[in-house]
Amino acid sequence: MKVGKSNKKITVREYQLEIGKIQVYENYMVSIFDEGSTLTLERAYQIIGISEIHYRNKDFGFISLRKNSSAIDPTIYGYLRELKNLKAFAIVSRKEMDMHNFKIEKLFYKKPMKFFIDYENALAWVKRRVKGK
Repeated sequence: MKVGKSNKKITVREYQLEIGKIQVYENYMVSIFDEGSTLTLERAYQIIGISEIHYRNKDFGFISLRKNSSAIDPTIYGYLRELKNLKAFAIVSRKEMDMHNFKIEKLFYKKPMKFFIDYENALAWVKRRVKGK
């Protein structure tokens, strides 16, 4: 009996952190931060730790799904740059402020990073970047 591949997105694990949740999939992570939360370096280390548990020896992507207003310490991007297997970083939002902030965040990150207003487009881009490397 041959089993076909499902198109369903299967969450491998979901983590509820102090600032929001992290959903882990086969080759990408999705963050949904709580309203008014601030992503500090200490909190970013939690997310980096999650990535090391699930993607220690494989490439992955990250999608920041910005449904709520939150703040990010831009120095975090210096640490994220060091993750050699992080191949794509997507930000998804419809807010104009997030589009403006993205331009600043991109200056700190300096690796493949893209802004999307549609989650499905972001997901397709992340999957292409991860698969292509």
